[in-house]
Amino acid sequence: MRGGSVDDTAYSGRWIARLRGKIVAQGGTPEQARRAALSRFKEKPEIIFVPMTDLPNLPPLLDKVLASLPADQTVYLVGGAVRDLLLGRAIHDFDFALAGGGIPVARQVANTLKADFYPLDPERDTGRVLVSQPDGTRILLDFASFRGDTLNADLLGRDFTLNAIALDPRTLQVFDPLGGARDLKDKRLRACSPSAFNDDPLRILRGVRLAADFGFRILPETRQAMKESAARLAGVSSERVRDELFRILEGPAPAACIRALDLLGVLAVILPELASLKGISQPAPHVYDVWEHTLAVMAALETILAALTPDYNPEKAADLLNGLLVLRVGRYREQLGAHLSTSLTSGRTPRGLLFLAALYHDVAKPQTQKVDEAGQMRFWGHDQQGAEMAAERARQLAFSNEEIARLETVIRMHMRILFHTNRLLKDGRPPTRRAVYRFFRDSGAAGVDLCLLALADLRATYGQTLPQETWVAALDVVRLLLENWYEKPAESVNPPPLVNGNELMREFNLKPGPKVGELLEAIREAQAMGEVSTREEAIALARKKLWI
Repeated sequence: MRGGSVDDTAYSGRWIARLRGKIVAQGGTPEQARRAALSRFKEKPEIIFVPMTDLPNLPPLLDKVLASLPADQTVYLVGGAVRDLLLGRAIHDFDFALAGGGIPVARQVANTLKADFYPLDPERDTGRVLVSQPDGTRILLDFASFRGDTLNADLLGRDFTLNAIALDPRTLQVFDPLGGARDLKDKRLRACSPSAFNDDPLRILRGVRLAADFGFRILPETRQAMKESAARLAGVSSERVRDELFRILEGPAPAACIRALDLLGVLAVILPELASLKGISQPAPHVYDVWEHTLAVMAALETILAALTPDYNPEKAADLLNGLLVLRVGRYREQLGAHLSTSLTSGRTPRGLLFLAALYHDVAKPQTQKVDEAGQMRFWGHDQQGAEMAAERARQLAFSNEEIARLETVIRMHMRILFHTNRLLKDGRPPTRRAVYRFFRDSGAAGVDLCLLALADLRATYGQTLPQETWVAALDVVRLLLENWYEKPAESVNPPPLVNGNELMREFNLKPGPKVGELLEAIREAQAMGEVSTREEAIALARKKLWI
């Protein structure tokens, strides 16, 4: 068995068996090629690896890793790193597989690179190295012993064929026993084995995410295996489900992914309250039932964010509604991009949480559906009840208290911008300074999320029937709110304090209690309205409030 070259590039990245100058068999590993040849010929064939002519240059960090190891130490780059390398995508995390000693090797690499190290999974002999970059980011290097006796066994036990490819970084030889490289070229997602999802049901969610990330189609047999194992997700830890779900919501096509998860039977297991949204009709101007409206809100949100975030593509704003959107609020593109990418907890961002809020914003409509005396269908209180239901689901999925509070706020307040929009349409009155102050007092930074969700909700409500004047009115309300949040925070959102609680207690001989807080809030609101601007005026207002 040796390296070599052949003229036929059809075998690029494969192992071939050559007999008397002719290629008689091929495979993803040397053993596959040898077995295939011996099944047809008795002679011993020559086994050759056909290099990939289009293999990109390996990242420089890989040379440093190899230099830190003994020359006879064989390690393989595996999984997503090889996949991304073959696709020409940037690699942020590196997974290495070796015959044994994953943790000691990781520690040795960390010592040489002067990087951080910790044993990631002692039971599976997996160590992690964290390499800090000059820009403050960190690259993860995971070293794990084979999941099985050999590299081949390790690859066969993985989730999808596109992740079951190994590369020897020293020789650039590829090991691809399941044809993952061909699946990459053909843009298809295929499970490594029929038992892949029984072995780990979370792979169902990961498969949907990967298909969306790469624009791949899930093969029918893989899709069927996903359906058959969906019920097993009930036995997966809440934290693992949360993390994979959040990666989907932060990904490129959350609406399509949620629909796919529903068709696979996954939502009924991990987010069961959503099932009741199907078939719940809504009065005009709604054009969809509650479930289809929910998916339409998520899709509209994707479109809006594509036009308003820093990587804005003018082609995305080709239609009239997007053009008006960019014209009126596009000036806040950089601020919105920073807002949505801020880390909340464990790297999760407001973007993913916003899509979760969109998914749950109308979750309480089935139980609040009523017909009033005039025969009009109503959903009174669905915002408050929906906030409580979403918070409960978030608690079960082990979200942080900060995330739960933010999610609850967005869903509870998701109708407020619509109220201001309708009033602007009716009598031309934009939100007052008091309304702006109270909006952000009640929502804080989640007010920015509310602006984006309200626009998506409006577009999904009307679909193609959205009147231009209604859209413009909503954009004007949102622009006013964002202007105050980003440009006038000290004036109308969070005015600097003129007095504190201790001063009020001394001035009016008050004891600590709710009354002091009420006076401070009254002063802040008066500041936001432009009625109070000095300490003396603040004291005078407090005195007046105490006399009333």
